Amino acid sequence: MRFITGGESHGPCLTAIIDGLPSGLAIDPEAIDHQLARRQAGHGRGGRMAIERDRVEILGGAIAGRTIGAPLVLRIANRDWENWRDRWEAGQLPEVPVPRPGHADWSGMRKHGFDDARPILERASARETAARVAVGAVARLLLRHFGIDLGSTVLGIGDAIADRLFPNVGGREWAAVWARAEGSAVRCADADASARMVDAIDRAAEIGESLGGTFVVAATGVPAGLGSHAQWDRRLDGRLAQALLSIPAIKGVEIGPAFANARRPGTEIHDAIAPGDASGITRRSNRAGGIEGGISNGEPIVVRAAMKPIPTTVRPQDSVDVRTGAPAQTAYERSDVCAVPAAAVVGEAMVAWTVAAALRDKLGGDSLDEMVAHHQAWSDRG
Repeated sequence: MRFITGGESHGPCLTAIIDGLPSGLAIDPEAIDHQLARRQAGHGRGGRMAIERDRVEILGGAIAGRTIGAPLVLRIANRDWENWRDRWEAGQLPEVPVPRPGHADWSGMRKHGFDDARPILERASARETAARVAVGAVARLLLRHFGIDLGSTVLGIGDAIADRLFPNVGGREWAAVWARAEGSAVRCADADASARMVDAIDRAAEIGESLGGTFVVAATGVPAGLGSHAQWDRRLDGRLAQALLSIPAIKGVEIGPAFANARRPGTEIHDAIAPGDASGITRRSNRAGGIEGGISNGEPIVVRAAMKPIPTTVRPQDSVDVRTGAPAQTAYERSDVCAVPAAAVVGEAMVAWTVAAALRDKLGGDSLDEMVAHHQAWSDRG
């Protein structure tokens, strides 16, 4: 399976094309819209979220609500387009000759030969992740048929940390963690830490700052055997890391408590194997984050990601006017103070997509019925 997205932040719409889905998969627009709404929520989001009400349209690849084996085409309208249409069509968009540190502005200008960051920031904007969330929602619909579920919780925003939630959470407890996170304004399952995160965001807003943070995504019910040890580009942990690092502003990823593991001896961090479940074994811990040798091992897949603070800040930053070479300060483009809660939802989407693609690789089949039959045969084999 593969997908691509298209569209600009203030253009008419965002689009996604998903290729390789099995036929017969029911596509539920309400389930996709639910995930889009989750992405738009969270304390610290900016004024754009007061404008947009993201809804998906299915433009191809499904008949009577079910996939037909052709590319699935999704569209999400940008309501803000009406405020930009005339300037866009006349080529009179506000120019941005002063690149923002930390953004794609300067590197994109240099790459494509522009002295204006507008053509770069329109596509580099995190608005593009709405299309990814829609794609991830479709992947969730597929995973549901195989008993795989996933969710996230924010672990830290700025210096407000809830690290005690990680990694001391077992497979059966993840659903409770996700439920608590859904009730938090910052998607944090720890109520005390959630309150501190809200305060940190409010303080940052008062002084024109932005904040980053960390979140964890977990997938439960993932069978052992997805991914491969045989080639670098088929290793499941590598595919997950690439998927998460492709999200704007994500600068670090770890599978399980990887950095904590690196500080301890091997006999203390590897997950002991004992007699147990239908496959004949069980694990006493999950410090590997559900992946060993590039292959899922049957434990929950647990991935943590670090998001840097958003480059766009009310407080100006030092830069240069590319057209004159003179020192300059950045101008404010409407943005969020903190988007970590939204990034966690995008992270879920990318993990869902990666696991679904790996499952499709393992099971094969051109229809959902074939995939289910292959899964049953694989499960029966033990």
